[in-house]
Amino acid sequence: MAGRRTDTRDRIRAVAMELFSAQGYDQTSVREIAERLAITKAAVYYHFPAKEDIVVSLADDLREGVEQILAWAATQPPGRATGREILRRYGTVLHDTGREMTRFMYENQAAFRRLGVGSALRYQFRLVADAITGPARDPLAIFHARQALLAISWSVGMMGDVELTDEQCRAAAVALALDIYERGASNA
Repeated sequence: MAGRRTDTRDRIRAVAMELFSAQGYDQTSVREIAERLAITKAAVYYHFPAKEDIVVSLADDLREGVEQILAWAATQPPGRATGREILRRYGTVLHDTGREMTRFMYENQAAFRRLGVGSALRYQFRLVADAITGPARDPLAIFHARQALLAISWSVGMMGDVELTDEQCRAAAVALALDIYERGASNA
């Protein structure tokens, strides 16, 4: 029974994000989500008491993935190898676990701000950039680290119409992020 509940919850999240992307968060109703899944609105509300809770659950998944990166980074010596690995891991988290949430952020910015899930994600973004740059925290190095992270984020949010597989997009974004990072590290 628990497996079925999780499956329904995951299906609700997937369909909701599909509809939010296609027609916008504010224009999507719980009724439409339920109809698309051929379930009742009550079934949707059983898993998510409010439409906002669907978004919050996806933001929680993304935050958890980033927390795992930060926990790993805290056990590593600062340096370029650690910075490169953080970027690789960030690319995996955003392109796998966080893909739907990242697309939601870009496609539904007003709702994203209104729902209040963004401040924690922005804070984590800064923590990841700090972990990449190590204890020196040179302003130019932080700039390059944040730009590298943005290259990965934008690849999820803005490249959906480009004819690349998710893996090709992730690999290209991480390669670009690493290039940005290396340029910044060599200037520091």
